[in-house]
Amino acid sequence: MLYSGISWSADGFTVDVIDEHGEQRRPTRRFGPRHTHELIGYLRGFEEEPAAVVDSTNGVLDGRMMAEGLTVYRADPQHLGERPVFSSVPAADIAAAALRGLGALTRLQRDRGTQTGREGDLVESARGSEQALAEWTRRGTCVSRGSGERREISLTFDDGPQPPYTGQVLDVLQRYDVPATFFCTGMYASAYPEYLARMREEGHGIANHTWSHPMLFELTRPQLVEQLDRTNEAIAAATGGRAPTLFRPPYGSRTPETLGWLAEAGLTTVLWDVAPDDWAMPGAGTIATSVVEQARPGSIVLLHDSGGDRSQTVAALAPMIEGLLERGFRIVPVEQQLGAHAPVPAPALVGGRRCMR
Repeated sequence: MLYSGISWSADGFTVDVIDEHGEQRRPTRRFGPRHTHELIGYLRGFEEEPAAVVDSTNGVLDGRMMAEGLTVYRADPQHLGERPVFSSVPAADIAAAALRGLGALTRLQRDRGTQTGREGDLVESARGSEQALAEWTRRGTCVSRGSGERREISLTFDDGPQPPYTGQVLDVLQRYDVPATFFCTGMYASAYPEYLARMREEGHGIANHTWSHPMLFELTRPQLVEQLDRTNEAIAAATGGRAPTLFRPPYGSRTPETLGWLAEAGLTTVLWDVAPDDWAMPGAGTIATSVVEQARPGSIVLLHDSGGDRSQTVAALAPMIEGLLERGFRIVPVEQQLGAHAPVPAPALVGGRRCMR
């Protein structure tokens, strides 16, 4: 049997493939974030398709690999050594963890994504953060919806930008002259700056969604700092503007500590109150109907333009927009609902890098 460990870093992904004896089958390969299709083709090119293993801080790749038919496993912190501040452990270490015991790792399911088997942890972290969330919401640094004073609603898209779906989403929004807010991962914001430039030109909001889509409760403060700062830098470089002040935690993951760190950094944490689970691909009609029926004044809708096959989301978007407009909603970016017309001061710059205090 073959085992492939896939690590991430600022430059993209590294792949190491070993056999049942722990011997490397081919030289280490590196792929930029624009070349995930080539990475998948490389894995499928072996005489025996290797088990593809990512670590739990890499939530930007598994959906696309599963959409292409690969079998993907997740290695959690207890399976690996100490993680660097900004990257996963080396690909060889991830492959070695699979060799030691693939059955101890979690086989990901396409309709559950990277969070497969961790749903209980996410629920527990949310419950444990309820008091902190309420306090930071009262202070205005956490939101799940707008005020509801006006019949406005916001469409938001996570995990991109990435072709082909980000462009298709933008095409539909342009057709209806509807603005949205895109919560972008730094990995792909740095790889596809042309999408962010288009978003800015067409009046969409752009916000931070970490670099590699980790679960926040697994990160130390320095690790979170690097995820946020590098993503903000990538977004600012792509748009020629200021770093964003809105942030969405992957999976909605949070702890009282991380909510405090984010608030201290001058970031507003944006959650949602309408989630049609489009990433699970329940059908375009189901996605559109769910949003239209659940929408209320002030709603923030969670959708996805990357992370896997998003064709159903694209197909659902036109009937969704038409249904919302027929119900008398005005679709606006999250920033407008929150009254964020004027820029909020960004975190202080220390040594040329933004610093969370």
